[in-house]
Amino acid sequence: MCLAVPGRVLSTAEVDGTLMAQVDFGGVRKEVCLQYVPDVTIGEYVVVHVGFAIQRLDERSAQDTLANFERLGILAEEFGDGFELAAKHKETPEGAGR
Repeated sequence: MCLAVPGRVLSTAEVDGTLMAQVDFGGVRKEVCLQYVPDVTIGEYVVVHVGFAIQRLDERSAQDTLANFERLGILAEEFGDGFELAAKHKETPEGAGR
């Protein structure tokens, strides 16, 4: 499943000529492209789909959506097991350096 998920912009930077941000999705941090919403500022919420911020969102709507996703188990499905498994694999001797 691939959802559009709200997240809070923690920082912004230009990377290889592209405006990027570190975005927090209820505890999971990901790098996100801001090219579609270049005027977003740190602390604002954005809706992210496949790594791109596609619109700005007010905090209450973002928090409500995240709470509903969490209640339904959608956040764990989107961000949980795959990322945790990859992180654990990277920490093991056979996964080191991958």
